[in-house]
Amino acid sequence: MKNNKIIGRPYIGVFVIMIVTLFYNCEIQDNFSYDHSNSNAELGITAWEYIQNNDSLNLLEEAITLTNTQSFYESGSDKTFIAPTNEAFTNYLQDNSYLSLSEVPVPILRNALKYHIVNSFVSFDDPDLMERNNPLPYTTENGQIIYLSHNSGFTGIVNEGTSKQWNIITSNLKSTTGVIHVLPSIVYFSALTTGNDDPDPSITMDTIYPIHDTYINGGSQSGRNFGTDVLIKVKNVSDNGLYDRKGYLMFDLKELSKEGVIIDFKLELPIKFTHGKEVDFNVYEVQDTLWSEVGLTFDNATLPTTAPIASITTSKLSAFEFDLIDYYKNLTHNGRVSFVLDGELGSNETDEIYSKENVLGFNPPMLIARLSSKTSVLTIETNTGFSVDSGETFAFDNNVLEVIGAAPEDLTFTIEEAPEYGWLVRGASILKTGDTFTQEDIDVMNLIFISNGSGSSDKIVVSAADKVGATVDNFNIDITIQ
Repeated sequence: MKNNKIIGRPYIGVFVIMIVTLFYNCEIQDNFSYDHSNSNAELGITAWEYIQNNDSLNLLEEAITLTNTQSFYESGSDKTFIAPTNEAFTNYLQDNSYLSLSEVPVPILRNALKYHIVNSFVSFDDPDLMERNNPLPYTTENGQIIYLSHNSGFTGIVNEGTSKQWNIITSNLKSTTGVIHVLPSIVYFSALTTGNDDPDPSITMDTIYPIHDTYINGGSQSGRNFGTDVLIKVKNVSDNGLYDRKGYLMFDLKELSKEGVIIDFKLELPIKFTHGKEVDFNVYEVQDTLWSEVGLTFDNATLPTTAPIASITTSKLSAFEFDLIDYYKNLTHNGRVSFVLDGELGSNETDEIYSKENVLGFNPPMLIARLSSKTSVLTIETNTGFSVDSGETFAFDNNVLEVIGAAPEDLTFTIEEAPEYGWLVRGASILKTGDTFTQEDIDVMNLIFISNGSGSSDKIVVSAADKVGATVDNFNIDITIQ
């Protein structure tokens, strides 16, 4: 009967003991859901046995069984196993609209698992890996690269320094078949961006600040105004109680004065404090642009009634950034806009944002526009199509598909017709008709095709566009299945 829990051990604060810990103890990161215990002892069992014996890894066990990949975890001794928790698989299913792991096509699930198996033994207590924040590349079982490293506190990091990174919560569990690192996310290939470091003279930036910013507080504070506070406080416990706070921002878009086409538009919130619980933080639009920061209260505020215009998952950052370009493109006016900031319902996370009233020199909230003054023309430079073995995986690169005329990160492909005999996968997301990917995704091999084992030929129909408005009409990417 399973009753084991994945364990963690806090660091001891005495310097001498810390040095001993570095070289003789297994570094296991603190987290808020696991008990603490010594972890340096060899487990004395295979990785597969360890996974089977831990309730926190039930869904990983199910995924391994469904994909018949037990042999990776049962034999050998020089591998590293990135072990996603039940929470990781639950989020993965939700993000991809599956109700259970049995609904996920086996080739997709197998490919995801194989990225979590590293063909090297990587333990963060290895003296050769003492250098902090030094991501090193390793090959995984699915052929893609994974970067592993640790910070100054020896918290392990997956794909540090790339466009997406994850912190390990429990590390250096040494089984007889390899070392195990546990984390609450499904990880995927991520690479350094390929943007050109040379400045583009056609690109300019424009920044505006709030004309009003404040927050409202529920419960017995519902009639109080906080317009002169140096912070905007956000917290969601019960949505309208004493500890519930929502931020309010108002901007006048007429203050954007630079010439050009806006190709990026983001809201940046400078953070004084956040719990960083990895919960949703949402931005809503409300139509009321008549409120004043010195008069707004919970009792008289207009609350959101529509879905968020942007959301992020919180973490320990110095600023929260929200992509608002789609919101901006859909606006029918160029005047005042009003936003509400709110946390995930019941998350009980405290987030504090510097307001324009702060006198400590910190930036207030900002709307930042990136503009282009050039007229672009897009050209299909390369479209060779590709071959893939039946039931196997192919990773795109710019030797197979490249459209030129815009920066790779600004050039978006829209899937007009998805493949019939397989799936397109970007990161951990299964792409469908209407979804998009970028030339940058192709350049860094973040887009893969997984054959479902059927058919002898296939195609993907895509169109392309950049942020200035240049387009390429529908064209085929041909696939030969061998």
